[in-house]
Amino acid sequence: MSDLHEKTSLPDPAAPWHHQAIAHVLQVFQTDEQQGLEGPEVERRQQFYGPNEIEAGRGRNTWEIFLDQFKNVMLIMLIVVALISGVIDFVELRANALPEGTVPFKDTIAIMAIVVLNGLLGFMQESRAEKALAALKKMSSPQVRVCRGGQFSEVKAAQLVPGDLMFIEAGSQLSADGLVLEAAQLQVRESALTGEANPVTKRICPVGLAADTPLGDRQNMVFSGTEVLQGRGKILVTATGMSTELGKIAQMLQSVKASQTPLQKRMAHLGKILVTGSLILVILVVVFGSLQVGNFSRIKELIEVSLSMAVAVVPEGLPAVITVTLAIGTQRMVKRQALIRKLPAVETLGSVDTICSDKTGTLTQNKMVVQRLETQDQSLRVTGEGYAPIGEFLSQDQNLNPTQHPEVQQLLRACVLCNDAVLKQDDQDWLIIGDPTEGALLSLAGKGDLFAEALQKEWPRLGEFPFSSERKRMSVICAMPNPDQAESTAAYLLCCKGSPELVLERCQTYQTATGIFPLQAEDRAAILQRNNEMAQAGLRVLGFAQRCLTYVPEAQAEVNAEQEMVWLGLVGMMDAPRPEVKEAVAKCRAAGIRPVMITGDHQLTAQAIAQQLGIATPDAKALTGLELSKLSQVDLEAMVETVSIYARVAPEHKLRIVQALQSRGKFVAMTGDGVNDAPALKQADIGIAMGITGTDVSKEASDMVLLDDNFATIVAATEEGRVVYTNIRHFIQYILGSNIGEVITIAAAPLIGLSEVPLIPLQILWMNLVTDGLPALALAIEPAEPDVMQRRPFNPQESIFARGLGAYILRIGLIFSVISIALMAYSYNAHPDNWKTMVFTTLCLSQMGHAIAVRSRTQLTLTSNPLRNPYLIIAVAATTILQLMLIYVEPLRLFFDTQRLSGQQLLICLGVSTLLFVWVELEKLVIQWYWAWKNPPKSR
Repeated sequence: MSDLHEKTSLPDPAAPWHHQAIAHVLQVFQTDEQQGLEGPEVERRQQFYGPNEIEAGRGRNTWEIFLDQFKNVMLIMLIVVALISGVIDFVELRANALPEGTVPFKDTIAIMAIVVLNGLLGFMQESRAEKALAALKKMSSPQVRVCRGGQFSEVKAAQLVPGDLMFIEAGSQLSADGLVLEAAQLQVRESALTGEANPVTKRICPVGLAADTPLGDRQNMVFSGTEVLQGRGKILVTATGMSTELGKIAQMLQSVKASQTPLQKRMAHLGKILVTGSLILVILVVVFGSLQVGNFSRIKELIEVSLSMAVAVVPEGLPAVITVTLAIGTQRMVKRQALIRKLPAVETLGSVDTICSDKTGTLTQNKMVVQRLETQDQSLRVTGEGYAPIGEFLSQDQNLNPTQHPEVQQLLRACVLCNDAVLKQDDQDWLIIGDPTEGALLSLAGKGDLFAEALQKEWPRLGEFPFSSERKRMSVICAMPNPDQAESTAAYLLCCKGSPELVLERCQTYQTATGIFPLQAEDRAAILQRNNEMAQAGLRVLGFAQRCLTYVPEAQAEVNAEQEMVWLGLVGMMDAPRPEVKEAVAKCRAAGIRPVMITGDHQLTAQAIAQQLGIATPDAKALTGLELSKLSQVDLEAMVETVSIYARVAPEHKLRIVQALQSRGKFVAMTGDGVNDAPALKQADIGIAMGITGTDVSKEASDMVLLDDNFATIVAATEEGRVVYTNIRHFIQYILGSNIGEVITIAAAPLIGLSEVPLIPLQILWMNLVTDGLPALALAIEPAEPDVMQRRPFNPQESIFARGLGAYILRIGLIFSVISIALMAYSYNAHPDNWKTMVFTTLCLSQMGHAIAVRSRTQLTLTSNPLRNPYLIIAVAATTILQLMLIYVEPLRLFFDTQRLSGQQLLICLGVSTLLFVWVELEKLVIQWYWAWKNPPKSR
């Protein structure tokens, strides 16, 4: 790319322009600082660089997503079974060999209906198109003011080219990256891009900044997708489209490939095992069945047995049950303020062992709040939340009334007078119009019963020395309300706020409760020491001073006016932690989940917040983006398990951190609200966006959205995820235990000399969809167990058969089949006309007892509360009635090829079907006895 730029004599947008001198950059871009680019040159660059737009990569179209659903190995096997069944029916239909009353192709139609239904369910889950890139494209302003050929005009943002002169002002949404050529009180909100809460003051840097300056510290650059809060500026466009920092994020989003969730991997593994096992059984049945008679005369019968076995082994109702289970979990989570965008994320939450959280707006309130106030007499801690002017001033945990302390009162007055923000109440919430830092000062003063509206009328502003990045302070001159009563002949008051070091330099005295005293060297040292302590605690510190004047100084006379001031004190503020997050972090740790802070904010601030919330210990080290960029991925992977704070990071750093954690086997959730979080949200095993403060980009890249922006909601969602996965295991052991019993029963029929298959595919579909399905759905809504959040997270790599589930399924399947084969052998001889219906009915009713018993591995059904899950009782009763209808309702009986059972035959089926329930309950007694033997009561 660089060679191409050299051949065309056009600059490379990817170059580090923040590092270059302004004169050199103008020369490279061949741009006249006053005239801008000429029309023909603009056209040439538009052709070369292309439109200033975010390009979307090609995704799967609707048909590709739909067809992908039928690559599932279990569905492929069902399709093959349906085709073979259809061919057999067709041959028999042509030969007039179909039994009388048989409906042709009904098995084929039923199986294909199930295949299509499962395909549609999968399609519905995946077809939600990813809209993150579309949201990124919305973040550029449609119209931009430029200067071309000496003429000012407004053009579409898409027409901007590198080298254009772009003019911005308060309210502008920036549409390109650029170098600052002129700036007048220019402040830009970059939190969506960098994660830093405070607005960034932009300035001119004639010789450029250091090459390794982090994105959040590039004060001589502006970036696409950010917003101008105040001031104005002239910008040389250096990058457009995909070359901007926003475009780089889009490229990272495109490069992140969606991976399967643990549940999807487990279901794929389950399908392969079931299909492989089924094929082995089919081969065994065909081979031994043929050898039994010494020829292949029974090949049609053996094929019918094989088809029934193939249908029996596939749990056709499982995808639907899982989808409904996840949907129920989704509804539960919505009630707990967590919106799931992608269904598999419900279960995925149960495996999370690391939460990488953004700081601003996620762990904190995204509102600057004053926490400490220091005068020469007082060291005060300030309480309160957000911008509400409600709180206390505490001195050694004792409430202090500011109105009774003149030095505190004068400091609060300066906070109000030297301020351009507006604090107002809207629908019970307090809002700030203007700089959040100044808003925090108004809130502070309000807690001391000083409000801007009244105070500014009483002390009208007559002059101002505005803040600039060079001066690092702001001063205002106000008329005193009662100058005749004031000390000496002064009629005006100058109030100054800014960098504590620079304000203190201009002070000669300090204010106390008893008067004004000269500043000695030791006093200055003590003030600076307090300032350092507050800064190390992560506070943003401002110094305040004032001076009485007998005149209003000229606009350019700040050098003389801001001298011999009276030092008032220090104010320290911070984007305060959300009050509920500390408890949520503690719950995370109890649940075996490690929280990690990843922020674009300053290192000291990040450490202070992390310590307050319990994310890190006081001696924990924070890894900065600059340090991280110098690490190889291997070195980073070696550190990620011990570092819990990452500060001053860029978007690509967040992505690297998530990838490094995943490479160490961690299952990562990433929370965030800004554009800069989107690539990491998409890369993470589960991305969690903020619903209130989050950008559209972060929401579209996420799997889950927190509707209340509450970190504690993640804990609630994690609990629901664990419950969902536990319930999925419950109904899988129920469904597969039954299916294995069915398969072995069908396979045994020809091997014990029976001439007919006991179950036709349609009856097996009924069992797998209805008899299994309804109780399975009821098992899916079992309530949470009491200790669900005191366990370690589920291992995302574990098989669905882990922790004894596979052994249970095989054991129950064998017992189920032994009971069914014994009944089959008995009924074939004793009730030759109805033996198949008796086997069918016994299999269905046995599953009802299994469903009731399977709820717990240790607690006996008779000792458990039957109303803990009333839906299970309803499902069992409804399924039993439906099964009886298949036997005694004529149209259903004919369609499903069943026979009417006598009372005696039905009682035999009911009696035999209870044996599986009795077996499972006996297993529980053995387990209880074993644990009692292993853990005998301690003698006193």
